[in-house]
Formats: sequence, structure tokens, C-alpha cells
Amino acid sequence: MGADGASQPLARISFPVVRLADYYQRYRHVLRQFIKFGLVGGAGVAVNMTATVVLNKLHGGTKHAQDILFPIPATDFNFRYTSLVWICAFLVANLFNFQLNRSWTFHGTSKAPWWDEFWPFLAVGSTAAFIGMFIKIGFGNENSLIYLRSPWFHEDAGLQSREYWAQLLTILITMPINFLANKLWTFRHVRRRHAAKQPVVNG
Repeated sequence: MGADGASQPLARISFPVVRLADYYQRYRHVLRQFIKFGLVGGAGVAVNMTATVVLNKLHGGTKHAQDILFPIPATDFNFRYTSLVWICAFLVANLFNFQLNRSWTFHGTSKAPWWDEFWPFLAVGSTAAFIGMFIKIGFGNENSLIYLRSPWFHEDAGLQSREYWAQLLTILITMPINFLANKLWTFRHVRRRHAAKQPVVNG
């Protein structure tokens, strides 16, 4: 009510209109990088799975994936062949992914020396791989909540191999961790730090 008793119109509250086009303009560079990272990751998955198949074939097939290689000291756990496969395949694919991401996905900024970028990339990948190893173990452990159960998953046929599906699913789960950490640290922070150390050349 106003002073004269007349009703006053309520104040109109305005909200900013957010358009999808605005979001696209703002984040298209990140989206483009994520798509490239995904394509590189897809190629890396192929490299990883190829190494996985080769390593399992050399050990007599995936039916031997759960073979115990040695007991882990001071624990009730064992280190199994499937974990060795995970580590070796990761190292091969990590090197492949690093080089392709360095030269294509994150090529836009001035590069730091190869080793200066590789070690952070390896550290990020190793962290994700460490987490992933336990996820993969869970997929292959029949007492786990995420165990890939029969009859669909077994070791009688390659396409339904529990070992191969555990490897593939774990890679897909850990890929977003790799992207965010490598974008924010390896290919942004490391390059900015390197650029800040370079002498300024006056024209």
C-alpha cells in the first residue's frame, strides 16, 4: 500500500537470461580440448587393450589373469598377474597419450621442455592408475560389490572376458580424472611456470 492507500505494483525482479549459445562461446575451447582428449584417449584405449591382450596371451590367456605372482608383505593380499598387466599397459598407453596430447590436444600454448611436461603427466596418470587398479581388482573379485558376474562375464570367450571388460571399464572410469588434472596442471600450470621463467625480449 502507498501513503494514499493505493496499491503499488510489486517491484519487478529480473533474472539474467542464460543461453546455450553463451555457454558454448564461453566453454567451446574446453569442449574442443575435451573432445580431442577423448579421441586421443580412444586411441590410447586401443593401445592399452592391445598391450593387455598381448600380455595375457604370453601368460596363457585370461584364465590365468588371477594367478598370484607374490604375496604382499605384512598384508593378507597378493599381487596378481592382472595387476601387472594393468601397470604395464598403463605405462605403454601413457607415453602414447602424452605425446599425442602434447602435440595436438594442448598444442595452443608455448610448450615447456618434453621432460618437464612428461613427469607431471606421468604423475597424474599414475595416480589415476593406482585408483584404477583397485577398481579393476573389484571387477575381478567375486566378493566385490562391482564384480562382473556370470553368466555374461567369464573366461571362456574373448568378447565376454571378465579380464578384458574389467580393463576397459576401469580405463573409461579414470579418463575424466586424467583430463581435468592434466589440463589444469600438466598443460597449463607447468607451461605457465616455464613461460614465466623465460627472459623478456624487448623489441
